[in-house]
Amino acid sequence: MTRRTGAPRIEAVEGDITAQALDAIVNAANSSLLGGGGVDGAIHAAAGPALLAECREVRRTAYPQGLPVGAAVATAAGDLPARWVIHTVGPNRHAGQTDPALLAACFTSSLAEAARIGAASVAFPAVSAGVYGWDADEVAGIAVEAVRGAAHHEGLELVRFVLFGARTYAAFTRALS
Repeated sequence: MTRRTGAPRIEAVEGDITAQALDAIVNAANSSLLGGGGVDGAIHAAAGPALLAECREVRRTAYPQGLPVGAAVATAAGDLPARWVIHTVGPNRHAGQTDPALLAACFTSSLAEAARIGAASVAFPAVSAGVYGWDADEVAGIAVEAVRGAAHHEGLELVRFVLFGARTYAAFTRALS
């Protein structure tokens, strides 16, 4: 099978990111990589103990101080239907991290990590929306612009935003139109 070299298809769906049978799903992680609430907690719960073990190894070897905001790192996906989980740490508006470039970096570095591991399909949540205090419309605009600007990686065929809740889904639908 010949892999695509043009721009990937970009879409938004309302649903559960842990149910996505794509090459990779992106985890809106905290810097510890050891699980948390929201999307992070749901991914860790669905993936089982293998994901936590991989994250502990990443912390021990590559990021002993934690994964920096905007960076991304991939692990195997444990019991999830995806092959990999790409962990990225979004900026926390409540902690004064209000630079849109930090949020955009979550998406661009995750796409670079997807290309590095050979993923043809990637699912993103609304990184930093919700508990990290970013408005869904602002996240959607930044995310879509970042993905459109960086989604030229060879072999990438599909970028899917998998969104929790009608309001966030509507924000991404507007940003994609």
